[in-house]
Amino acid sequence: IGGSNRFAHAAAVAVAEAPAKAYNPLFIYGDSGLGKTHLLHAIGHYAISLYPGIRVRYVSSEEFTNDFINSIANNRSSLFQSRYRDNDILLIDDIQFLQGKDSTQEAFFHTFNTLHDHNKQVVITSDLPPKHLTGFEDRMRSRFEWGLITDVQAPDLETRIAILRKKAQSEKLQVPDDILEYMATKVTSNIRELEGTLIRVTAFASLNKTPVDLALVQTVLKDLITLDEDNVIAPVDIINHTAAYFKLTVDDLY
Repeated sequence: IGGSNRFAHAAAVAVAEAPAKAYNPLFIYGDSGLGKTHLLHAIGHYAISLYPGIRVRYVSSEEFTNDFINSIANNRSSLFQSRYRDNDILLIDDIQFLQGKDSTQEAFFHTFNTLHDHNKQVVITSDLPPKHLTGFEDRMRSRFEWGLITDVQAPDLETRIAILRKKAQSEKLQVPDDILEYMATKVTSNIRELEGTLIRVTAFASLNKTPVDLALVQTVLKDLITLDEDNVIAPVDIINHTAAYFKLTVDDLY
């Protein structure tokens, strides 16, 4: 766990250990690929390990929407309500996809109220904090803010290296530490992309029967590396653009 995400992890542990006692709801937000879904599943698994028989349901907002639509089409509203309200912990992923879906939001609003009123835990993930979610009624956003709001951030360098090392060990991949560190410096956006990079490199090495070295990694990741280098602005370009903007010569700037 990286230092930047210790708070989110601690909140998740607290919720699993004491559902509806610590933070209810727990609202977790952050960019795609940073482990929000993983955290939801971890909460569920940990709670079940602590309290056998506890009723936990994980659902994506897409699945919730489809279930709601099907319940209306098939006149099975009571079954839908039972499916989502007869739980001790409801974990709902990517709530932002309910944006603009008024009827589905209404169904979730009443589901949330029922669970909260009966001291049942709700955990929600999103790509944005509640106040930045558009297409939601104020009453819905306000409920997201009733408990604790925490974010997950991109892992720092040390954490990215640790993630790659753990992934390599779990997949029984032989990758030198200096190569893992190099990849970690090049892929900084999210965990899925980071792990995908490792698989891409080791697959290339395996298929071509070549060792995993720096030259191979640079070849496999040339698009990524080129992109990084292309985004670097040379000092001379800054000087030239500044001079042109102020209608001066380069010499006038010195």
